[in-house]
Amino acid sequence: MTSPGELERTLRENLRGEVDFGAAARALTTMDASNYRRVPVGVVRPRDAEDVAAALRICAEAGVPVVPRGGGTSIAGQATGTGVVLDLTRHMNALVSLDPAARTAVVQPGLVLDRLREAARPYGLTFGPDPSTHSRCTLGGMIGNNACGAHSVAWGTTADNVAELAVTAYGGAEYRLGTGWAGAPRGLRELVAGNLAVLRTGMAGGFSRRISGYGGLDALLPERGVEVARAFCGSEGTLGVVTEAVVRLVEAPRAPALAVLGYADEGAAADAAAGLLRYGPLTVEGMAADLVGAAPGLPRGGGWLFVEMPDEGAARSLVRAADAVDSVVVTDPAGQRALWRIREDAAGTATRMPGGGMAWPGWEDCAVPPARLGAYLREFRALLAQHGLRGTPYGHFGEGCVHVRIDFDLASGAGIARFRSFSSDLADLVVSHGGSLSGEHGDGQARAELLPRMYGPEVIRLFGAYKGVWDPAGGMNPGMLVRPDRLDENLRFAVLPATPFAGEVARCVGVAKCRSDAAAGPEVMCPSYRVTGEERHSTRGRARLLHEMLAGEVLTGGWRSPEVAQALDLCLACKGCLSDCPVGVDMASYKAEFLHRHWAGRLRPLSHYTLGGLPAWLRLIAALRAAGAVNAVGRALRVLRVLRVAGPAWERVLPQVARVPFTRRWRADPAAPADASPPAALASPAAASADPVSPAAPAASADPVAEAPRRVMLWPDTFTEHLAPEAGSAAVTVLRAAGLDVSLPPKGVCCGLTYVSTGRLDRARAVLRRTLDAVGDAAGPVTVLEPSCAAALRTDLPALLPDDPRARRLADAVRTFAETLEEYAPHWRPPRLDRPAVGQTHCHQHAVLGDAADRRLRERAGLTGELSGGCCGLAGNFGFEPGHHGVSVACAEEQLLPALRAAPPGAAVLADGFSCRTQIARLSDGGRARHLAELLAEGLAEDV
Repeated sequence: MTSPGELERTLRENLRGEVDFGAAARALTTMDASNYRRVPVGVVRPRDAEDVAAALRICAEAGVPVVPRGGGTSIAGQATGTGVVLDLTRHMNALVSLDPAARTAVVQPGLVLDRLREAARPYGLTFGPDPSTHSRCTLGGMIGNNACGAHSVAWGTTADNVAELAVTAYGGAEYRLGTGWAGAPRGLRELVAGNLAVLRTGMAGGFSRRISGYGGLDALLPERGVEVARAFCGSEGTLGVVTEAVVRLVEAPRAPALAVLGYADEGAAADAAAGLLRYGPLTVEGMAADLVGAAPGLPRGGGWLFVEMPDEGAARSLVRAADAVDSVVVTDPAGQRALWRIREDAAGTATRMPGGGMAWPGWEDCAVPPARLGAYLREFRALLAQHGLRGTPYGHFGEGCVHVRIDFDLASGAGIARFRSFSSDLADLVVSHGGSLSGEHGDGQARAELLPRMYGPEVIRLFGAYKGVWDPAGGMNPGMLVRPDRLDENLRFAVLPATPFAGEVARCVGVAKCRSDAAAGPEVMCPSYRVTGEERHSTRGRARLLHEMLAGEVLTGGWRSPEVAQALDLCLACKGCLSDCPVGVDMASYKAEFLHRHWAGRLRPLSHYTLGGLPAWLRLIAALRAAGAVNAVGRALRVLRVLRVAGPAWERVLPQVARVPFTRRWRADPAAPADASPPAALASPAAASADPVSPAAPAASADPVAEAPRRVMLWPDTFTEHLAPEAGSAAVTVLRAAGLDVSLPPKGVCCGLTYVSTGRLDRARAVLRRTLDAVGDAAGPVTVLEPSCAAALRTDLPALLPDDPRARRLADAVRTFAETLEEYAPHWRPPRLDRPAVGQTHCHQHAVLGDAADRRLRERAGLTGELSGGCCGLAGNFGFEPGHHGVSVACAEEQLLPALRAAPPGAAVLADGFSCRTQIARLSDGGRARHLAELLAEGLAEDV
């Protein structure tokens, strides 16, 4: 066999695309969205079909296997390999053409499904199969796994929607597949002719979700029309590489309506699902209470069917015919999207068990005939209990396909033995109901070993002969489907150390929502990936690199790994993944831990001491009353930048430092209370609501609790204190107008944010301990104006000081400005501003704090419109660090800056985050954004 170095050189000499045998590239492709891990020798990103053919020829000559890879969202291990991985997403991702009249499209394999659907939408068309990963899965991957999705009851599987395929086999031979034998590989026609009886009897009794094995082989029967392209679908990369496909499009309903039917339990919902098919639904999805909990908008019940109908009339007719406990029909597109998001995120949310543990794929999508689904689910639940396992089924009930993640222990010998025993018993249960081990995503390594339990020996031999026609050398994705690896080999958890950090890293199951490149919707994650399009800059990519760093096989540098450091360098620590990732991966915290260990005992980058130590530097400037001198230096640097004298490190200049810090202004304010001690324990919000107090006429009450002054502690965060004191003064004005008594901590406090973001965790802990000593045991509320500081106090504080009960109490007391007004001055009426608003919701607020209270406050003040999602790109110290300016600006260009340019005349520009306001001032022609408190304070002044 050719050495990896020789193979790499030969590929580089013959391909126009990228060839990368480096440690980082290999580490990024060791895993997909499954429990498995296989280490490749290298990664090739072919530029076109010619590159694919050359790569397959060279690898065949070298005796090196090949696995094609799309979005890497396969859940059974089939998108990993020990040879060369062909990454088809980087270049071969075009929509070649779209013919609305013929209702067809020509696509390359790396095209993301949503890009095809967006292109087809203006013509009233769509691609029927729509797995929940539609924002990042590729057409090539869908063909490989015969993906289906929620609408398959109406529009079928991917195989039902493929007309032609261009395929390149191992060795470089190229084929054009359609209907009929023309273009098929030599020997295929003879294989079918010699096995007609097996195809007609051994694969008989199938149903729409029989995906397992080469489940489409019977499409080659003469009475089926010899559909060679259809038979190729679902081959999981074991036969060849799709380089182009002609797919069929379907007419999209113009105004679909969603009927949500509530049933007593999951079994009752499953029993009812098959009976609804005669009404022509577009979807029949099922979920139970242990998955969705008390999600808003759901009717009464313990199990639900989400049934999409072509229009409202059809939906209401269905509701009348259905024997449901309760029901609701949703016609509003936004309401439908909110409910469908529950279903689409289930692949991740089902990974988190109610007690905080994790559940894993492996038996993600078995299917049985729909009429058998209720009985199957009851026996499935019993089998879980028998093996001492837990899982939460959901899925395509209308087609009998059930998704589930199960709390397997895949790290210990006993746990792996239980995994194997359960897998064997479940395979028998599925087969006893006439089902398929895979109903959607393929068998991969997770189920291929058990295919003989589903198919007889003659069919299994036929599968082997079929692969032999296409791939006689066995070089395409070996270990899958034919001569499979054992289901308990190559488990990704086996290489990890038994540490809490490793457990956190393993949370990433690879569903790759972070790779979504659609800017629509409220999500923030993952801004740097959206700019670069590189896997290593996605949340999943960074998690994979950390996984391999801990494993120590591919990345051998440990905590000093340069590959991990480079990938994390462009992580903005926006915390978007904490909320947007379905399993709550917190890459910002992982980055802080990595930097803490990476630089331990070493001289750190200068920015860690300057920007990372910003609170200390600003306090020193204030103590020396040196703001004027510092600002003069800043102005000089700005001139140098304009004159192009300064280098790229000076593309940013620090904002102006306030000559008079906020707390010094406070002490000079004669209206400030003489007592600046922490507030006493505050009455509950309920008590406050029962005792409304207005500034003009305080309400009298004999209740001593209600008469207690409603006091709030206003947190003088570093940004408000030294860089934006006007926001603090405005907040005091508004809070007092709302009848609240405002106090400050008795001495300096800090949330430790800049120390955390630069990985100086020991310093952060020391700062936070001093802060707790300063605040004492105050019960709150503590109003924090800067969202990033509020988020740090809510999440980082208790995480860094888990053994100090004061940390949890302070975290629980933190309120945003809007939350304070809503909870503790519920009857206060803000001034009417009556104007449109644009701007930025801080990414930390999106991820940690939520903005529901802010939305309601803006609405009461007459501020209309939506603030931008995404990330502003400055992200504290990130945008000021050398080498980050281009990415920082590109992040702002993704959502924020276009929203500002499209703002109506007279719109207020809002941004509660100081970084967001700074970025807006820098990049939007000098426009000034303001904190919501500033706008409200101005409105109060105008009302006087």
